[in-house]
Amino acid sequence: MKSVLIAAAVGLIISILMTPVAIKTFRRQGFGQEIRDDGPESHLSKKGTPTMGGTVIVLATVVGYFVAHLFLVGQNGRGVTSTGLLLLFLLVGLGVVGFLDDYLKIRHRRSLGLNKTAKLVGQTVVGLGFAVMALIEFGGRAPVASTAISFVRDIAPLTLPVVLFLVFALLFISGFSNAVNLTDGLDGLAAGCSAMVFGAYVVISFWQFGHDCGTALVEGCYTVRDPLDVTLVAAAAMGACLGFLWWNTSPARIFMGDTGSLALGGLMAGIAVVTRTELLLVVLGGLFVAVTLSVAIQIAFFKATRRRVFRMAPLHHHFELAGWAENTVIVRFWLVTGMAVAFGIGAFYADWLSLTGL
Repeated sequence: MKSVLIAAAVGLIISILMTPVAIKTFRRQGFGQEIRDDGPESHLSKKGTPTMGGTVIVLATVVGYFVAHLFLVGQNGRGVTSTGLLLLFLLVGLGVVGFLDDYLKIRHRRSLGLNKTAKLVGQTVVGLGFAVMALIEFGGRAPVASTAISFVRDIAPLTLPVVLFLVFALLFISGFSNAVNLTDGLDGLAAGCSAMVFGAYVVISFWQFGHDCGTALVEGCYTVRDPLDVTLVAAAAMGACLGFLWWNTSPARIFMGDTGSLALGGLMAGIAVVTRTELLLVVLGGLFVAVTLSVAIQIAFFKATRRRVFRMAPLHHHFELAGWAENTVIVRFWLVTGMAVAFGIGAFYADWLSLTGL
């Protein structure tokens, strides 16, 4: 438990201390956010706010994970694992894709960065690389991931052939990566919601660690690989998001940019894959799903009827144009995420109770 607290604390401290350094550096370099012209008028004043703050979140998460491991040195079976490294690969890889996207936006002075094809290729290389490596047996141990789609455990009838699982994993990772990206439209919204989802995974993966079939042969045990390492990554990411939120909350001094949003969304999906909780993430990250659906519905309905369902998509802009203050939208969306997280953790625990007979 001490190592988990250390991972969260280091992630928080590095993020909260390094973000103001990033603000000064990015402002000096002219790395300011470009604002879409067709967005809410209240957002035009945010033009020029330093962006690419996600670099700090990624750095804080990686450092938090490795520093926590310094306190596990000498403990048998508690070293750095392939599961932890795969999750960090996903985080950093998608962060690089987002960084390139942000950099091109700044360089071209417009709100569009990488074209759709280039962005898709980048996400595909990273996401597919993660999925393939997650199915490889390292050192004779079981693969990090299972080819079965899961809710709180693998659903046996939904076990997929390897190729179909790779397609599913790629779509799942890219989908959540883009979902967090779409949600990152108001000050502190994505960072706050992400912190809650990662906090939920700290609870879930640590519970799996305490009820691991390899060490605790009890009813309802879990067959997840390296659950403690997953906990460390989730804790470091949670701390990093909270530290960044200190500076990103309204009025934001810095934005995470695609560097942060693509990385965080991908990491959420990666954690869901390795903890065998893919469908549970749809509940925990229900707000991200709703925001993404609002965009899909808006586009499909407009193409079919030339009319709009929402005043503007993504969903948070609809409420802004309906007269809600930005802070009101943010806090209420945080509350929705908090309720989704509570419900998701409750569903996870209820499954364990049903198997143990308690």
